[in-house]
Amino acid sequence: RSGEMAKLTQLIDNEVFRAYATYTTIVLLKMMLMSLITAYFRITRKAFVNPEDTASFGKGENAKKYLRTDPDVERVRRGHLNDLENIVPFLGIGLLYALSGPELYTALLHFRIFAGARITHTFAYLIPLPQPSRGLSWAAGYAVTISMAYKVLRTALYL
Repeated sequence: RSGEMAKLTQLIDNEVFRAYATYTTIVLLKMMLMSLITAYFRITRKAFVNPEDTASFGKGENAKKYLRTDPDVERVRRGHLNDLENIVPFLGIGLLYALSGPELYTALLHFRIFAGARITHTFAYLIPLPQPSRGLSWAAGYAVTISMAYKVLRTALYL
C-alpha cells in the first residue's frame, strides 16, 4: 500500500496533472456558482417549483401563485444544464488526457481554452450576448474535449 501512496504523490507532482486540477477546480466552481445564481433568480423573481419553498410567502392559495416558471430562472437553469452536459465529460476525458503524457504547453492550451470558453458561455447566456457568441463559446469548449479524447484514443489505441 505504501507503493500506491508514492504513485499518488508522484501524480500530484506532475505539472500536467496540477494544471488539470487547477482548471477543473475553476470550471467546477463556476458550475457551482450557477446553482447560487439560480437560487438568486428564484428568490428575486418569486418563482418556485416546490410548495414548501413558498411557505415564507403565505399559505394556501396565496402561496400557490409563486409556484410558477419564470423566463429568467429558466434561462439560468438552461445555462447550468449546459454546464453539466459539457463539464462532466471534460472531467473524465481531461483526466485521461492529463494521464496520457501530453506536453505541458499543449495541456495548458486545452485546459485554458476550455475554462475560458465555459466562462464566456456563461456570460453569453446570462447577459445575454448576441449569437453567435454563445454558440462559438460552446463549440470551442466542445472542440477541446474532442481534441483531448482523440489524443487519449490515439495514445491508448494507437489510432
